[in-house]
Amino acid sequence: MMATTETLRGVLRTSRGQPILKLQSAEQRASLALDLLSLGSRSALGVSFLLSVSDRLGLYGNPGERGVSWGTFERFLGYAAKVNAFAPAWIIPFLGAAATVLELLFGVTVVLGLALRWAASAARACSSYSVQPWRSRLGSSRHSTTLYSLRCAAPYFLGLADSNRWTVDSLL
Repeated sequence: MMATTETLRGVLRTSRGQPILKLQSAEQRASLALDLLSLGSRSALGVSFLLSVSDRLGLYGNPGERGVSWGTFERFLGYAAKVNAFAPAWIIPFLGAAATVLELLFGVTVVLGLALRWAASAARACSSYSVQPWRSRLGSSRHSTTLYSLRCAAPYFLGLADSNRWTVDSLL
């Protein structure tokens, strides 16, 4: 069943029939839509980074279990060694730890909306490094492609949207 405008207006009313949200102009509606899209993009992007880190730290279970890509940090370091085959072996633990710390930082800052433009731009630079293994976690290349698309598009949108409603930045 498709929701009509009248149905939505009925849902967005108090028990006394008064509108919960009064949006007088098209500009106000567009601003709210942009703010909601920004909030959704921030949430999806930030949570995707936090899920990657938690999998790397073994919070989902052991390697080989359903839904676990890494399971241990050592397995992630093996992937980091393949991705950085040009680098000397002694630097791989540093690169893996740096990627993990950065993804944790990006996840938290993007979700909270702290230094949002900077965090979103930096997250974009880090995105391609850890998406590929999600193919095994999500079960198909279509899902890993979707995750990669999210990690590529959301930072650009957040950088251009210039919406800081519901962020820590707006409180500072």
